[in-house]
Amino acid sequence: MKVILTLCVIITLAMAGCAPYSGPKEQTGTLLGAGAGALLGSHVGSGKGSLVAVAIGTLAGALIGQDIGRSLDQADRIAMEKNAQYALEHAPTNTSTPWRNPDSGNGGAITPIETYKAKSGAYCREYHQSVYIGGKEQQAYGTACRQADGSWKIIR
Repeated sequence: MKVILTLCVIITLAMAGCAPYSGPKEQTGTLLGAGAGALLGSHVGSGKGSLVAVAIGTLAGALIGQDIGRSLDQADRIAMEKNAQYALEHAPTNTSTPWRNPDSGNGGAITPIETYKAKSGAYCREYHQSVYIGGKEQQAYGTACRQADGSWKIIR
């Protein structure tokens, strides 16, 4: 398992560092996407199947993260994060909360789709998120749980 993860990290860093015209947003997106992909992949299969899922998840996440990072600037990420915190705390289930950065034209929406109490006692919400970058839509599904300080943290 450690060999596969090490190999995935090396490949991801090579992709982030050697991609033509890659800037800090792309590199950050690549690394964050790879981490998220590895985490998702680790929940699939068992034994060697799990290792393969981690490797595939890492590479797929790196590519998706690189694409999103290429186009979202710091103001976009701040607007998206503020919107996510608001939506997860206040939006009723199945109600979309949109965001838009007027300077870049990028935007999106987050829609909480289920709320539940985890075994740990924390409240969690599954959500659907869409992000529009240059008119192209990217979609994601995930789960976030409320932390002790009241903020929401994405757990998958």
